[in-house]
Amino acid sequence: MDFNLSEEDLELKQMARELADKRIYPRALEMDEKGETPQDLIQECAENGYFGITVPEAYGGMELSSTTFMGMLEEICAACAGFGIMLSVHNSLTCEILKLFGSDELKQKYLPAMAAGEKIGAYCITEPNAGTDIASLSTTAVDKGDHWLLNGTKTFVTNAGYAGLFIVFAKTHPDEGRKGISCFVVDKDAEGLTIGKPEMKCGIKASDTREINLQDVKVPKENLVGNPKDGFKQAVVILNSGRIGVSFQAIGIARAALEEAIKYSKERKQFDQPIANFQALQFKMAEMATRIDAGRLLAYRAAQLKDAGVRCHRESSMAKLFCSQMSNFVCNEAVQIHGGYGYIKEYAVERYFRDARVTELYEGTTEAQRMVISRDLLKD
Repeated sequence: MDFNLSEEDLELKQMARELADKRIYPRALEMDEKGETPQDLIQECAENGYFGITVPEAYGGMELSSTTFMGMLEEICAACAGFGIMLSVHNSLTCEILKLFGSDELKQKYLPAMAAGEKIGAYCITEPNAGTDIASLSTTAVDKGDHWLLNGTKTFVTNAGYAGLFIVFAKTHPDEGRKGISCFVVDKDAEGLTIGKPEMKCGIKASDTREINLQDVKVPKENLVGNPKDGFKQAVVILNSGRIGVSFQAIGIARAALEEAIKYSKERKQFDQPIANFQALQFKMAEMATRIDAGRLLAYRAAQLKDAGVRCHRESSMAKLFCSQMSNFVCNEAVQIHGGYGYIKEYAVERYFRDARVTELYEGTTEAQRMVISRDLLKD
């Protein structure tokens, strides 16, 4: 199914697959072992316009739909999910929030450099004591007349080590709970901003994840995104984009795991025949493929609703809930099909198994998705 993609969109998806197969996948194991993304790959993606996929053409971007971008993202994540999430966070969260809510001045100031890959964006909302409960964040921003003064700590910040700017959520009106949150753009070189060491993660190791600290960081008044106290509403809208992105990340990981399982089952012989001949494994692969297709349908529905400007909180959460669980199921089965070899790093399914796990954690846990879906069902 082409999901209403134009011929140009399908060509872009094919180009992403070729880049992933030829340039990213051959280095995926190296990136996983070193826990970093090579600068030359970042530069290559920048030259191909991948850091400006969702940015309006007026600011140097490709201005592609979410549906088109997500198809491309699946291809990248099938090669290396850690590399893919860099592009997803940059495009779906940081560029998106500026595009939707930033002033013309902010857009002109940052989006051209972001589209060119000169400034990679990082999204800072989670704190050591504030995850799913956004309203409990403790980072503050005090109006000092000619600037804002930010203090606080953000954790699990994707792209932190590569970022040229940070989208930071802070309380400007601490007594008003979630209604008192505002959003700011903070430059990497802002005095008082320090970036912690890379987190040692189970999976998606190519993705740079760190803690950042803000100690009396002065932020220009014009770097407020939208209006004061709009931060929570902005975060809710942007999380739809992030959740759709993680859905396609999960699909890419699962698809790659299934492809490896099929390939291995045809090569591995037991009892004088390929193990692909055994019905038990055939049924496993049938179930894996069916769940992947079901996830893709849910994810594309959410992406197309978003492109149409339709409220899609429930649909994006459904996609994220299903796809993340599906990916973990598929990768577990792929390891099982490989037997003991599936537990060895030489085989890609070991990496996919680890990479899939985080899709049930970030951009809202599995439990948080069920909460969003059920509340939406019951509100009427």
